[in-house]
Amino acid sequence: MSPRSGLPRISAEILASLGQHRVLTTEQVRRLHLPGRSSRRAQQLLAHLWAAGLIERVQSPGDLPRRLWFLSQTGARAAKDSGLASEVPPTLDPEQVTGQLQEHTLAVNDSMIQFAEAAHEHGDEFGPLAWRHEVVHPLDNNRGRRRRVLRADAVMTYLRLEGSGVLVEQRFVEVDRATLSADRLTTELAAYAHLFRAEDDQGEPLWRSLYPSFPPVICVLSGAPREGLERRRSTAITLLASDPDLTRNPNVDVLFCLGPDLRQQGPFAPIFNGPRHREPVNWLGRQTAKEADR
Repeated sequence: MSPRSGLPRISAEILASLGQHRVLTTEQVRRLHLPGRSSRRAQQLLAHLWAAGLIERVQSPGDLPRRLWFLSQTGARAAKDSGLASEVPPTLDPEQVTGQLQEHTLAVNDSMIQFAEAAHEHGDEFGPLAWRHEVVHPLDNNRGRRRRVLRADAVMTYLRLEGSGVLVEQRFVEVDRATLSADRLTTELAAYAHLFRAEDDQGEPLWRSLYPSFPPVICVLSGAPREGLERRRSTAITLLASDPDLTRNPNVDVLFCLGPDLRQQGPFAPIFNGPRHREPVNWLGRQTAKEADR
């Protein structure tokens, strides 16, 4: 039981992740909270939370409808009372849940769940609350409308076991669903070089108060047939390789992968490429042992 809310621990965890990640499908809840269990078990837990008035549900539009789950106001308060959420999460209405913005949110969540499953396989730690959405980073010290910001789709924190130690791996995450032109996409990714250079009034990097080292950027490409995704990746890499902001800044690394490859092979497979990694690497920027011997 969650000692503060009186809810079973698994129920409190589901409420907390719905609060942090806005909306999840039944299958995403199962993969994230009940790995190895049946879809039926996930459906039962969600139905119980729905009957208690803690969560809401709608059917997604489109040819392949899915049931989408999100917090009710009562559930948001319960998430806070459980101690797993630091504050009462904001809630959505059904129109927001079925809109285009939430399709993007679901895509971000799906990409992050691939990392959660990989962590489980490798004995690492990447739990249901290991990523945050729409993380705002200032690019200057201005206030109000003059303030420029970079808004990352997500920031993930992965605890990786290596030898007897634990390494903290943080990444900026961008998920592109082929809704932007390739040059617009690369402009948004190149903005991370501006973030790296942004300084406060004392000349200290603005990002330093948030991260011990500057996280690399992972961009997941989806929303189009494979041929189109491969062409988009190749174009983006070429454009970034000639971008003066990035070429002058070796501390900013961008890696691309295709959403289908991430789902089928996982992040530890050599499925990533970037301006500085023309040969395939895994999400850590490493080649497989076989490739390293070539």
